[in-house]
Amino acid sequence: MEPLPFKQLVKDQFNHLSAGQKKVANYLIDNLDKAAFKTAFQIGQQASVSETTVIRLSYALGFQGFSQMQDLIQRQMLLQNQTAAAASSIQPTDKHVFTKVIENQIDILRNLLDTANIQEIWKAVEALIKADQILITGHRISHAAAYWFSYMLSTIREQVNLCSTSGDFFEKFSNLTKDSVVVVFSFPRYSNETIKIAECAVENGITLISITDRLLSPAGRISDIILTTEENAETGTNSIASVISLLDLVIEGIQQKDQERILSYQQKLEKLYTTFNVFNE
Repeated sequence: MEPLPFKQLVKDQFNHLSAGQKKVANYLIDNLDKAAFKTAFQIGQQASVSETTVIRLSYALGFQGFSQMQDLIQRQMLLQNQTAAAASSIQPTDKHVFTKVIENQIDILRNLLDTANIQEIWKAVEALIKADQILITGHRISHAAAYWFSYMLSTIREQVNLCSTSGDFFEKFSNLTKDSVVVVFSFPRYSNETIKIAECAVENGITLISITDRLLSPAGRISDIILTTEENAETGTNSIASVISLLDLVIEGIQQKDQERILSYQQKLEKLYTTFNVFNE
């Protein structure tokens, strides 16, 4: 069986780590390429903890020791570098500013096909199909993607609600059950309101899906299912294009898995559209 990606291992165990181990985990996640060939002592220095804490982290993550953890990191970094090298070999030589934007999006989209990402997407698809209700929220920069996703979901299933920016969360949340799903969109700078909603879902035992920029974002670290689009390393910003592409995969997965119910629901919608002359066709 293929081992889980290191980032996923950290995410799964993060809440069970000690404060010192969390500091090491955060450092490794943010600096995997640099840390891949450092000693436990050097990593401890960079993370401001002891060498022993680094070694204890490896045990906490299920490894037999630091060397085994580092071996996994090195192998996964090598595979990632090989993929990047293959992509760069076919990139155009014209480094126009717009070309760079497109190339960056291609790299982000290619990462979505990582095995761990695909597994999480299918988990999200199953949860969204089974949910009796879906509540979606995203504030500030994240609201546009949340609105788009809520609209698209509402065209293929019932009981989809979006928290508005005017603050109607409490009224909508009060109707949720243990079979419901909360979906939060959380990108830098992370909105405290979104994080509080995510925490509320966890406290009430409601399945939480987060769409965010990294596994250990404030919402990501407490979510049951996390879908990520890695941030642009050069600018530190996220593009909504990659987020929408990720959501397209989720929508497509639902359509593939729940065709019969979707067809019945869309037939009802089309009758209403026709009755009220909704579209100019």
